[in-house]
Amino acid sequence: MRRAGGLCTLLAAAALCACASHQIGDVPGADTGAVIGEQASPRERARIHTELAGSYYQRGNLGVALSEARIAVAADSNYAPAYNLLGLVYGDLRETGLAEDAFQRSLSLNPNDPDANHNYAWFLCENKREQESLRYFLLAVRYPLYTMPQKSYTMAASCAQRVGNEKDAYEYLERALKLDPNYYPALINLAQLKYRRGELDAARTLVGRYNKLAEPTSESLWLAARIERKLGDSASSTSYANQLRRRFPGSKEYQDLQKGRFE
Repeated sequence: MRRAGGLCTLLAAAALCACASHQIGDVPGADTGAVIGEQASPRERARIHTELAGSYYQRGNLGVALSEARIAVAADSNYAPAYNLLGLVYGDLRETGLAEDAFQRSLSLNPNDPDANHNYAWFLCENKREQESLRYFLLAVRYPLYTMPQKSYTMAASCAQRVGNEKDAYEYLERALKLDPNYYPALINLAQLKYRRGELDAARTLVGRYNKLAEPTSESLWLAARIERKLGDSASSTSYANQLRRRFPGSKEYQDLQKGRFE
């Protein structure tokens, strides 16, 4: 979840994630050894190694991703995407100070980069700095060519909810779905909010769309079962409960069903 939340439009152009408010000589353990394409320009070498780092990061190979990101920074200490990626890797390694420095360095080099703003926002949210994170999510969505503003709005909603800011979370999710009506992470989150607000018909529509667009989860089936129960449709509620039992017998949601904990 963390990696999915932080990586953004990674391999799409080297506008990946990087971090470190250090020049290369300041990056602890930086590898200044051989880099790909010695005849290539420093910027091109940095780009290639950043893309390699992003590929390894996506696969969960943090050690190699870290090494490649360091090589990228060694090749060109002013290449913002490399610091952005370095920040993601350090964040996953729980090296929060190094991650902070890396994201700050990336944003100092390119303050309008939506991916870096999104990734730094998620890093802040994951480190209990939710209010700070919202500023960077909203900076990300302002960039007119950003391809995933619905993702930033949805994650901003998640961070707002963590500090009890349900009003803004609701607004962010509605904005996400205006941009992409089928963005299923926003569908399920808004369905939950509407259920809590008693907007049951709207919640039913949203969770129904989610279960058609995405593989149903224990969370989505349990929410659907509770919505139908409140609406008085016992047959549909039982159908969702049976799916929950068959598919996710070990889930927390199924345990709640067995114990009759519907709220």
